[in-house]
Amino acid sequence: MKFTAEQIAGILEGEVVGNPNAEVYQLSKIEEGKDGSLTFLSNPKYNSYIYTTEASITIVNKTFVPENEIKTTLIKVEDAYLSFTKLLEFYDQVKGQKDGIEQPSVISDSVTYGDNFYLGSFSYIGNNVKIGDDVKIYPNCYIGDNVKIGNNVTLYSGAKIYSETEIGNQCKIHSGTIIGSDGFGFAPNPDGSFKKIPQIGNVVIEDDVEIGSCTTIDRATMGSTIIRKGVKLDNQVQVAHNVEIGENTVIAAQTGIAGSTKIGKNAMIGGQVGIAGHLTIGNNVRIQAQSGVGRNIKDNEVLQGSPTFGYNDFSKSYVHFKNLPKIITELEELKKQILNTKNVNNG
Repeated sequence: MKFTAEQIAGILEGEVVGNPNAEVYQLSKIEEGKDGSLTFLSNPKYNSYIYTTEASITIVNKTFVPENEIKTTLIKVEDAYLSFTKLLEFYDQVKGQKDGIEQPSVISDSVTYGDNFYLGSFSYIGNNVKIGDDVKIYPNCYIGDNVKIGNNVTLYSGAKIYSETEIGNQCKIHSGTIIGSDGFGFAPNPDGSFKKIPQIGNVVIEDDVEIGSCTTIDRATMGSTIIRKGVKLDNQVQVAHNVEIGENTVIAAQTGIAGSTKIGKNAMIGGQVGIAGHLTIGNNVRIQAQSGVGRNIKDNEVLQGSPTFGYNDFSKSYVHFKNLPKIITELEELKKQILNTKNVNNG
C-alpha cells in the first residue's frame, strides 16, 4: 500500500516541503533510507543523514532548517518522534485489517463474537466464549471455555488462553504467551512427595494491556491473578498465582514475580528482577535490572542489588566493591604498621 506526502501530512497535521506527490510504501531508519521509504529525524545526533538519505519522505520538527541541499521531501510537524509513532500505529492498524474465519479451525456453537472478527486457521475456541468487536486471533491460538475477550484485542499466533480468563479492551497478547495455566501450588506429603493443590481461580486482564512473547501468567489458587489497566509486560516474564500488578506498571524481560505479591501503580521494573512471594511493592517504585527483592517496598523507592537496597547507596557502595582487594591490602598494611608501632613503644 502506497501513501503520498500529502496524505501523510494530512494524517499528521503537518506541512509538506518538497514534492507533495512523493510516494512511500515502507518505513526505514534515516541512515538506511531508500527510494520509496519513509523515515524521521528528531535527534540532532542524526542530522548529517538528512543530506545523504535516499528516503523519499522524512518527518522533521517544524524548527528544522536544512543547512545544505536535500533530496528528500520533508513533512514538518510539532514533534517528529511522536508523529512517527502515530504513523506506526496507523500502519499497524491498516496492516491488521483482517476478518473472517479461516479453515481449518474449531469454534464452538456457543461462542459469540462481534463485528470485524478474524480467526486464523488451526485455532480452537471452546464453549461459552464471549468475544467483542474488532478482535483478531491469529493462527494456532487456543481459547479455553468461558473466556471473555473485550473489543479491539489482538492475539498473535500461538497464544494460549486457558478457561475463565477475562481480557479487557485494547489489549495485545503476543506469540507463545500462556495465560491462565495452573499456579505452582503443591503440599508436601509425609513421605516427602508432593500433592497438587487444585488451582480454581482465574486471570483478569484489564484494558490497554500489552503482554510480550512467551510470557506466562498463572491462574489464582482462588480468586484472581490481576493485571491492571495500562500494564506493559515484556517477553519472558513470569507472573505467579494471585499476583496483582497495578496500573501503568512496566516490567522488562526475564523478571519473575512469586505468588500473592502485590505491585503498585506506575512501577518500573528492569530485566531479570526476582521478586519473592507475599510482598507489597509500592507505587512509583523503580527496581534496577538483576535485583532481588525479598522485602516490602514503600512508595517511590529506587532500588538495586540482590538483596536490594537504596539505589544511591548501591551506586556509592559499588565504587568500593570494585576496589575491595586494594582496600583489604591497604588495611593489612595499616594493621602491620600499627602492630609495629606498638612493638616499638613496648620495647
